[in-house]
Amino acid sequence: MTVADLEKILVRPTDPVRDAMLVFGEGHGMVLVIDEQGRLAGTVTDGDVRRAILAEFDLDRSMAELIELPRLPIHSKPLTAQAGTPSSELVRMMGEADVRHIPIIGADGRVTDLAVLDDLVKQSDSTLTAVVMAGGLGMRLRPLTEDLPKPMLPVGDKPLLEHVIDELRAAGIERLNISTHYKGHLIQEHFGDGSQFGMEIGYVDEETPLGTAGAIGLMEPSDGPVLVINGDILTKLDYRSVLRFHEEHQADMTVGLLHHEYTVPFGVVQVEGVSVKGVVEKPIKTFLINAGIYLLGPLACARVPRGRRYDMTDLIEDLVDEGRTVVGFPISEYWLDIGRLEDYQQAVTDVELGEVSS
Repeated sequence: MTVADLEKILVRPTDPVRDAMLVFGEGHGMVLVIDEQGRLAGTVTDGDVRRAILAEFDLDRSMAELIELPRLPIHSKPLTAQAGTPSSELVRMMGEADVRHIPIIGADGRVTDLAVLDDLVKQSDSTLTAVVMAGGLGMRLRPLTEDLPKPMLPVGDKPLLEHVIDELRAAGIERLNISTHYKGHLIQEHFGDGSQFGMEIGYVDEETPLGTAGAIGLMEPSDGPVLVINGDILTKLDYRSVLRFHEEHQADMTVGLLHHEYTVPFGVVQVEGVSVKGVVEKPIKTFLINAGIYLLGPLACARVPRGRRYDMTDLIEDLVDEGRTVVGFPISEYWLDIGRLEDYQQAVTDVELGEVSS
């Protein structure tokens, strides 16, 4: 790793966790926390932060506070190696400790480098492929969808679906299937075989709507993980972080989650029997909701039946009932579900303001 690359992933203990998240994409999904003298105070991965979010950790708190959390496996005393350690020894150490990174420490105790397994050992190319579910009728967006399928609505200077494809390509995904139904020929005419968009694109046409997962049952079995995203979602999520989380937890299915707050519009009365014990005025309730982004392992894909309606919620419930590993991946990045006219207007505005790549 060059000095410039190393500098990108160094953060201070006082830095807010939210700011540190911005650099995860620069350093294989991790940051090194260093003190004023450049000594290592801890390492924090993207997965560490996602687990902290599920534990309701405030991202405006400091990196030092995150490292000190007792109930999360944050690496305040990470495995390190001395400068000059042979590559073969670094690979052995990583295998023994089941890690993919080792900070390198100089004779003065300062961080000088980060050894990364992918750089030391040639890894096979990722087999991650993607599926975009783009067959919906878009009824709530009428009259805009009378002549166009929802994924082809213009957002900035290109269709909504093209924004989705741009983000998939940025994550290194090269193979994509698009599930179509309503006016699917317009999608196929625009994207073709995908060569003009830097992708290899195939299509699965649903003669009748098969739900949010049913199209997967019509596709060829996959040997690797499959990213599935609803075609009406704009997000700046780096999908590589979802894959790392999925692999770290050896999951059969990973479900993207969002925190959603709902304000009860009334005073909530607390009672015991007939006695009133208090009133909470317009309390805020927080829920984790489905973000429409999933990562499926081969076993999960094989569970989707062929040719009949089947939703992602059905798949989640079936896998949980079987005792399979289904994990939640919290999303804190930009995310917008374009289901209503006001959502579409928000998407157009966000692209104009640069919130989404245009």
